[in-house]
Amino acid sequence: MKRKHIITFILISVMILSQVIVQARLLPIYSVSTNDKKVSLTFDCAWGADDIDDILATLNQEGVKATFFMVGDWMRSNPEAVKKIAESGHDVANHSDRHPHVTNMSKEDIKKDIRFAHNTIKELTGQDCILYRAPYGEYNDTVVEAATECGYYTIQWDVDSLDWKNYGKQEMIDRVLKHKNLAPGSIVLLHNATKYTKDALPEIIKGLKAKGYEIVPISELIIKDGYTIDHTGRQYKQ
Repeated sequence: MKRKHIITFILISVMILSQVIVQARLLPIYSVSTNDKKVSLTFDCAWGADDIDDILATLNQEGVKATFFMVGDWMRSNPEAVKKIAESGHDVANHSDRHPHVTNMSKEDIKKDIRFAHNTIKELTGQDCILYRAPYGEYNDTVVEAATECGYYTIQWDVDSLDWKNYGKQEMIDRVLKHKNLAPGSIVLLHNATKYTKDALPEIIKGLKAKGYEIVPISELIIKDGYTIDHTGRQYKQ
């Protein structure tokens, strides 16, 4: 075999191996492949709770159910807010117990952290949770495996409002409604306890509805069984 053929063979082999490695990596659910024009609004709750009543009032007024990913420390500091969220019919979801950098932790420590938060949700709402979002959006195979072994679906997002950066109400609205990834099956990331989220939320919801989207909680968007996740984190029915 000539030298150039050997080099070509090696390069092709490396490319194939790289593709296999990428495909083998475990990914959370960033979005869902669906023929229905549905999206989900998700709120990460880790700091204050002063705006929870306003957020819940807007969601109720618009007839929308959302998903709240809550940190254990936050839930223990704001038990009434957690109960209101659950009683309003929204998804209650796990965002870790103390908001650690989970990619620096062992699988058993990650599982302990998830279970502590799970138990807090159970104590406050009586519900068993199945939705997990890692703090800071950080994950690796160990994190996804730990969540799966705890009976959880790991959820990310494909539309980021960047509300925590406090750029401004209109910029936040535009960032969601004009986002390049916004499509059926999208998952929108929001936070409570930011400067503009509660004020931008009504227009975000109205804008999504005007585009023809139905807003549903994550528990109604994701595929529970018989699915695959591609390299972008998009979930497909098998």
